[in-house]
Amino acid sequence: MTAPTTTERMTRLLTLVPYLTARPEGVSLAEAARDFGVPERQLRRDLELLWMCGLPGYGPGDLIDLSFEGDRVRVTFTAGMVRPLRLTTDEAVALVVALRTLLELPGLAEREAVNRALAKVSAVAGHAGERVTPVALSVDAREQALAVVREGLERRRALHLHYYVPTRDERTERTVDPMRLLLVDGKWYLEAWCRRAEGVRLFRLDRVDDVVVLGEPAAPPPEAHERDVDSGLYQPAPGAPVVRLRLARSARWVAEYYPVEDVREIQDPPGGLAVAVRTADVAWARRLVASLGGAATVEEPAGLAAAVAAEARAALARYSSADHPDVGSGG
Repeated sequence: MTAPTTTERMTRLLTLVPYLTARPEGVSLAEAARDFGVPERQLRRDLELLWMCGLPGYGPGDLIDLSFEGDRVRVTFTAGMVRPLRLTTDEAVALVVALRTLLELPGLAEREAVNRALAKVSAVAGHAGERVTPVALSVDAREQALAVVREGLERRRALHLHYYVPTRDERTERTVDPMRLLLVDGKWYLEAWCRRAEGVRLFRLDRVDDVVVLGEPAAPPPEAHERDVDSGLYQPAPGAPVVRLRLARSARWVAEYYPVEDVREIQDPPGGLAVAVRTADVAWARRLVASLGGAATVEEPAGLAAAVAAEARAALARYSSADHPDVGSGG
């Protein structure tokens, strides 16, 4: 995930006030962040910036005013920013294509809602939308998995999965009792009771190699409870080990993307952050640090820093061997 561009943030700021105006009773920060597709921390920063925006003069009666009550926010003075942004023709046509594509998905829920949205966006697109050629969509494995999972949920039947676990780089088989489907950040997840792990698990559908509906009924045990995902899917246990990192400016996005603790601005490296991340999966932390290259330094645990250094040396050795193959000796 990359840091948001200035254009993206400006677009969001211009949309926030009309969004809040349409909700005079206020809206929770978690819900607003979910609607705008950003972390709650980023939304708070946007709202803090809005407080400094308004009409020329920029006095107390000229600036946008917001009211916070617990975890809810509402706008009390709009400074005239009450109209939502209008779609450009290109944006409207892009939405027409996306909505028509969505309608082709097997097992789509809320089809009528998508049709209504398509009609409204098509009206905005005008003649340009009429010239959009029909979208040919091939049903890939992920879409087939989505259709099968929906069938299992509707029929209340158990499912058998072939599932890829990236943290261990292995493919597993398991029987699960489906509970619900979730769409988070454009990715579909199945929440289910996993009989193999004897616990509730989330399965990303793009990692499901194969899924079939079984003849036996789904029977999640009484202790199977749906996860609260308002704070995100990544929610490590409070007792999970802490990984402390120093991030360069280019890696500050980590603090927005993952639920970090003890975030501090630091001068070394310039513009960097010191963060702590809780995770029971040290292999995940090792891959994260390795993927950031020199933009992240491990402060603790010491074993993680040593493992990352060892992997880096091994990788350099492999590259060196490739650049200078052993050609043997002449006679």
